[in-house]
Parts: sequence; structure tokens; C-alpha cells
Amino acid sequence: MEITPERLFNARRRFLKLGAGSLVSALLADNLLAAVLKEEGLDFKGMSKEEAYALNGEHLELTKEEIATSYNNFYEFGFSKTDPKNRAHSLKTSPWEIQIAGEIEKPFSISYTDLLKQVHLVERVYRFRCVEAWSMVIPWVGFELRELIELAKPNSDAKYMRFTTLYDPKQFPMQGIIQLLDFPYKEVLRLDEAMHPLTLLAVGMYQKPLLPQNGAPLRLVVPWKYGYKSIKSIHKIEFLKEKPISTWEEENPREYGFYGNVDPEVSHPRWSQSSERVIGKRGQIKTLYLNGYAKEVEHFYQGLDRAKLY
Repeated sequence: MEITPERLFNARRRFLKLGAGSLVSALLADNLLAAVLKEEGLDFKGMSKEEAYALNGEHLELTKEEIATSYNNFYEFGFSKTDPKNRAHSLKTSPWEIQIAGEIEKPFSISYTDLLKQVHLVERVYRFRCVEAWSMVIPWVGFELRELIELAKPNSDAKYMRFTTLYDPKQFPMQGIIQLLDFPYKEVLRLDEAMHPLTLLAVGMYQKPLLPQNGAPLRLVVPWKYGYKSIKSIHKIEFLKEKPISTWEEENPREYGFYGNVDPEVSHPRWSQSSERVIGKRGQIKTLYLNGYAKEVEHFYQGLDRAKLY
């Protein structure tokens, strides 16, 4: 007979006390991710050390967790990199509903916790490249976006996906104070990009649930695109026939295009993209085309002018 480890036993007691809605926020924070998900019937596949620290034949050194959770762009909370951590306590992520609409079999809403029961959670280490020419390496926990697409059952007219952040000025103070952007924040992918197995809906980092400043409870991660494409705190997902305009594309199309593909040969109008500053380290490194994922995704853009994929 196997004996349940004391830490897992105590965590399970807290789960029963707090209720199923607190599964992610209460239990995953104890680094019991794989064990707890297995116990509670959620599907999770962690990574071996070889999988976690090597990609495309090279060693990737993880950004320190305290840096990745403290240095963020999340303009709903403020302009500086430290504002999200300092102000994101106002965001309440449970309960959380995601609306699914547009060119699909039948529009529906699903709770975050119910969604997790219908997908396969995986751990992936990805490079993260900001359009501001800095980068990190982050271990995500999430599920392939194509699993949600299969649940939604889009029809033949669906060509694009639009993602929208929750709009609530009480929780996102900048939404109600300064119209820096046309909130709520929106991002768009082509459906074929969304279907690629590299494209994740992330629910965690460092084997812990996403913190509010990192886009809790659900954010997009598209590793070959600049970080502004990885929309946070997703509340609505739509399948559309015609290409919609994303938030930064509408705000400044000269500087932030629809695609947002990482390309060292295509400069931002105000700075070069040929190199990047790795947060937490000194110096610069060379930026890789499509952030190092060209082998997997460059076929999407064959025949297109790279300068127009910015």
C-alpha cells in the first residue's frame, strides 16, 4: 500500500476546504503540479530535463522566476515594468469565464476550471522576445490552442481568431483612468498559425499558476512572434471570416503590424531588431529569425515579403 506524502496530503485537505475552483491557485503554487493534477483527474505531462533545457539542439538557460514575474508589460496596470507586479493584486481570477463565439458550430461560455478538464496540459520551455529588443526563456504550463479550436468546432468560413482581454476598470486601473490604448486589448492570429502545436494557451509558469502580472488565468503564447501578440487575461475568443485589426496595429500600424514575427533583418522604425538584451544578464545576443522556430513555422510565410510580416 502506498502512503500519500505529507505535503500532498496537506494540499489535498486544503483543496477540499477551499473547493475545486481554488485548485490552480492553491495547489499548484506548492510545486505539486504533476501529482495534484493526476490526483484530481486533470491531464498533465511534465518535461524531462533533456526536454526542458534543450530546444533545436541547444541549451536554453531559464530566466530566474523572480525576474520573469517582476519585469512585465501589462499596460492595464501601468506604464513601467514594475507596475504589473505592484498593482495586479486587484485582478480576481476565480471564477473566470471564457466566451467562445463567431464562425463556430454553436457559441458558448466555459469556466476556466471546466476548460482545464477537457485539455491536455503540457510543459514547454520557449524563448520569449519582446518587440523592445529584450528577451527571456520561460517554462510555461499550458495546452495547445488547437485543442480549444477542436472543442469550438469552427466552420469553413473561420479564417482568423481574435482574443480579447477582460474589460473591467475596477480590476485593471488603467482601463478607467487613461485611454492609452483602445481597451479592451485585442490580438489576432490566422487560424493556421493558431493550429500549430507550438501555439499555447498558458495557465502557468515555473510549474506554478500564472500570477496576475503575467496574464492570469489564461494567456496566449506564440513563441515565434513578439511578446505583444501574447495577449493576457483572455476573456473572449472569436472565430472570424475577415481579418480584424488588433490593438497595437490599430494604435500604430507603422510600428506594430498584424503579424509581429520576430525578424533580425526587419528593424522597428525606431531601433534595430538584430540583437536583444537577455533580462538578468549582461550584454547582447544575436536575434534569431522567427525567434529560433523557423524550422517549425517558416512555411506559413513562404512567398510573402518579410518586411510585411512585422
